[in-house]
Amino acid sequence: MPASPLLTSDPQPLPSTDTLGCSASKLVLNQEFHGGGLTFYRKSTDNAHFGSVETPASDRGFLVGVALRGGHRRRIMHGHHASTHDFDVGSIYIRDFNDDYRADLQGGFDFMLIELSRDFIERVNDEKGGARVSSLLPRNGEPDPVLGQLSQVLASVVANPAQASSLFVDHLSLAMGTHLLAQYGAGATTGWADSGGARVLSRKLEARAKDMLLASVREEASIADIADACNLSRSYFIKAFRQTVGTTPHRWLLEQRVQKAQALLRSPGRSITEIALLCGFADQAHMTRVFTSVVGTSPGAWRRENGA
Repeated sequence: MPASPLLTSDPQPLPSTDTLGCSASKLVLNQEFHGGGLTFYRKSTDNAHFGSVETPASDRGFLVGVALRGGHRRRIMHGHHASTHDFDVGSIYIRDFNDDYRADLQGGFDFMLIELSRDFIERVNDEKGGARVSSLLPRNGEPDPVLGQLSQVLASVVANPAQASSLFVDHLSLAMGTHLLAQYGAGATTGWADSGGARVLSRKLEARAKDMLLASVREEASIADIADACNLSRSYFIKAFRQTVGTTPHRWLLEQRVQKAQALLRSPGRSITEIALLCGFADQAHMTRVFTSVVGTSPGAWRRENGA
């Protein structure tokens, strides 16, 4: 009699993990956004027994985590020993992808994560001048109010990327990169002083920058593109523009869009939704938020008071 075939159950699939070693099925919020030369993630769970995360060594650069809520603890393995760290709101960690990483996660968490490539660090080095930073120092559970505030802003960008202009994302990315290299860069000081002399744009460069910003109402222009056109680094351009004009490029552009919206609102025949799109906003809700922050009242209320 032929032997009966060996009966086996189908193998259970291993839990799928994402590029940061998280079990994706256990996350209640799993967002990713690329902009300004950085990759941003938001990962959140209420699972108090999430388990572990593990990533093998790679050349991806560095990962910075910023806690958006407290109550999280992680036990990080270091060879044959481990260290335990608690995270409050605004606490951070920094790790180098060059090292194998394994950590047991305890308690729910909500993290904004910033992945910095080594190319990005080199670019910030080129722009800041002075002593170069080659790496970021590891940190676990330390408070960083600056990154805490920036991450709150970043959370809204990652949640609604269509409503974030590339100008704003570039500015935010540069601010984060500059802060990280200044505070945690190997050999870095706590900050960089401007060299002597006011950083201002010539009238020709100011006009060129404004023309490119206004053109971005129809086609987004990045800070890098405008800085290149002015033969300046991004960081120098942003500081020089603010010194010259009195506000950041992003804020100036928003104010110009609002002024254009006001001109269109004075004339009947166009809906607020149509005006929002004509002025470069993502939608009516986006324009309403920006318009209200600049003017102090909503587009609809402003039209009723000032319309033809």
